[in-house]
Amino acid sequence: MFLHIGRGSLIPKSCIIGVFDLEITSQSKRTKSFLAKKEKANHVINVCDDIPRSFIVCRDGNRERVYISQISPQTLQKRCDDLIQE
Repeated sequence: MFLHIGRGSLIPKSCIIGVFDLEITSQSKRTKSFLAKKEKANHVINVCDDIPRSFIVCRDGNRERVYISQISPQTLQKRCDDLIQE
């Protein structure tokens, strides 16, 4: 199963570690540091055309990537729940 995260981007649901609200979590120093390290390592993929609202942390093997999305974390969670029901 794949999750649509914006701009035609799909990620395998099995590789998702977590979906986070960018507005709330970006206030934390640890989150800022985590995102800055991922950005510096070129592990951040921006899939939004508008204001970013969430970020998704994914692991595929030993690679960890962060996707920045304009879709709210609540909508992404609902999409994940809908995938489970199918």
